[in-house]
Amino acid sequence: MAMTLEERWRQFFRWGPYALLAVAAVLAATAADAVAMDGTEVFAAAALTVAMLVLQVGWDAYRLHLPVPPEPEAGAEVEAGTLPLVLGGRGPASTAYFTLRTVLAFALTWLNPFFSVHACIGFFDAEHLLPRRLVRAGLLVTAVIMAGAQSGGLPPTSLVTWVAFGGLFALNACLAVVFSHLGAKEAEKAAERSATITELARTNARLEQALAENATLQAQLLLQAREAGVADERRRLAAEIHDTIAQGLTGIIAQLQVVTATRDPDLARVHVQRAADLARHSLGEARRSVQNLSPVALEHDPLPEALKKTVAAWSERTGITTRFTVTGTEEPTHDEVAATLLRIAQEALANAERHSGASRAGVTLSYMGDEITLDVRDDGHGFDPRGVPARTAGGGGFGLAGMRARAERLAGCVTVEAAPGEGTAISARVPLVHHG
Repeated sequence: MAMTLEERWRQFFRWGPYALLAVAAVLAATAADAVAMDGTEVFAAAALTVAMLVLQVGWDAYRLHLPVPPEPEAGAEVEAGTLPLVLGGRGPASTAYFTLRTVLAFALTWLNPFFSVHACIGFFDAEHLLPRRLVRAGLLVTAVIMAGAQSGGLPPTSLVTWVAFGGLFALNACLAVVFSHLGAKEAEKAAERSATITELARTNARLEQALAENATLQAQLLLQAREAGVADERRRLAAEIHDTIAQGLTGIIAQLQVVTATRDPDLARVHVQRAADLARHSLGEARRSVQNLSPVALEHDPLPEALKKTVAAWSERTGITTRFTVTGTEEPTHDEVAATLLRIAQEALANAERHSGASRAGVTLSYMGDEITLDVRDDGHGFDPRGVPARTAGGGGFGLAGMRARAERLAGCVTVEAAPGEGTAISARVPLVHHG
């Protein structure tokens, strides 16, 4: 797995100083004769190297035992150009460490220019260890050490080496300041990008919450519209009953009164036939008028119990082994939701009885958060849904079209999985709107 940028910096500042100090010590020891170091200078360089090592170990121990700062809150500004988890952050301890390390690096480079290999680390961490007002000074001191080593060692011994030292110092100082400035700008841009991404994430979260609230509100509005529609439909049914069934019953009474008043058998037969025709017509009107009212099974039982009784009665009447299951946490549902699912279950079971030839069936009611699902399965003959018209699929009556219409009135849906010889599975999914 690839390391992140912070992890790479962590590894560099954890082990880099030791590696650079080791390389510098090896190079300095190899070139001791070339730079004309006497015994005293070799001993001093060795002592200073040990002191540098002890300083680095002490700083690492101090830094690694610092308490881990808390993660910044979402949207909180993070100071550009800092690596608090890597270096421990700015403070008096970090300033003292940088200062002492720079002094030791200057002394080592004075004794042997090859120790500048370790001294160059000041260019990398001055921005993160020193207070902002001292960053440039730290970079310039590091540039002095590097220029001294590159010009042949400190102190310069001739006019030429002084000129070389001045030019190299100017070059190192300019490069250090420029790169430090560019790094700070890049860190600021990274912080701005991070803040923008965080704000976008917060905006997306608010948008998702608003969409969820809108979906709930939409479901409530649909139910309210459904309730208003049911009230209007009941008023229409009342008027229809008055205009059709009541008038039909009145006509039947009138025909029977004629029959009882006449002694002519032929006339009586005509009026009896008319009364029978009116009765059949009124019966058809009554069935048509009441078929969409609330199911009687839900008057005293909640939806799971009503479904259980309906499935048990259907299984006993048809002889088809049927299992009813409830999954999820049962919750009180709105009357229209319960009525819709019960009607769909009744229609699906009726279709299975008439057309499937099944020996086993299963009905599952699932509570899934903000939705409720009804699944009706059988192991019957099955059919090809693509080859059956939607209005007649599953047989007469409502069929699949009626079940879909019921679910769609509640912003739900009905799906069918069937194939010849593989049984049929009907799934109805509607929003779970609580009672009241």
